[in-house]
Amino acid sequence: MKLLSVEHLGKAFGGVQAIEDLSFDIQTGAVHSIIGPNGAGKTTLLNMLTGIYVPDSGHIRLGDRDLTGLATHQFAAAGIGRSFQNLQVFFNMSALENVMTGRHLRERCSLLATLLRTPALVRAEADCRALALRLLGRVGLGEYRDAAADAMPYGALKRLEIARALAAEPSLLLLDEPAAGLNQTEAREIDALIKQLAAEGTTIVLVEHNMRLVMEVSDHVLVLDHGRKLAEGTPAQVSANPLVIEAYLGVAEPQAAHA
Repeated sequence: MKLLSVEHLGKAFGGVQAIEDLSFDIQTGAVHSIIGPNGAGKTTLLNMLTGIYVPDSGHIRLGDRDLTGLATHQFAAAGIGRSFQNLQVFFNMSALENVMTGRHLRERCSLLATLLRTPALVRAEADCRALALRLLGRVGLGEYRDAAADAMPYGALKRLEIARALAAEPSLLLLDEPAAGLNQTEAREIDALIKQLAAEGTTIVLVEHNMRLVMEVSDHVLVLDHGRKLAEGTPAQVSANPLVIEAYLGVAEPQAAHA
């Protein structure tokens, strides 16, 4: 079943076309990867899918709702969660507190309830804490629950950001280079986490340069080049596509003829 539709999306910066006439669909419960050479438009696309950038043309639809032009918090409230290529973690908070902040969009207590510390507010805070603890365990960070974020390893912080995104109960989770900067062991932990989330039914869009990770976890791969769709299909189809090979590796120079 189709969860997200991108229709003829376009975005330019100062005359440079970052995304051009791009259309694709995201299917519920699958892992979709977006790959391409540097400058292909991957992060620009994610920024439009979360409301950070407003498209110059085209539409973004989540189910039957058109999100085009809405503010970032409205994309999040609609059910799109995200992690970032560069960590966006509250380093002055504990791991548990970081995850709890991701829940604020789902909280319904009023300002008056907050000021009066009503029983409803106390119950909501307890529920939020319990959910955050479950999510820390889900991403393999239970032992860090009370640790200060600035004392955690880099690989653990990557998973912490995913846990915080999951706290909002997104219907679609966007992961922007979750394996960037990780060593081999940490990358395999991210690999296992993505597989686990997918097996549990989470729909994921992954932007990643680690091709081993992409090929192992993806159901579908979209390849961008200079802001346009170059190819899409299963990992096997994409990896065998001559246009994709050329975009990544270039065309071999012909050897000079022997005299």
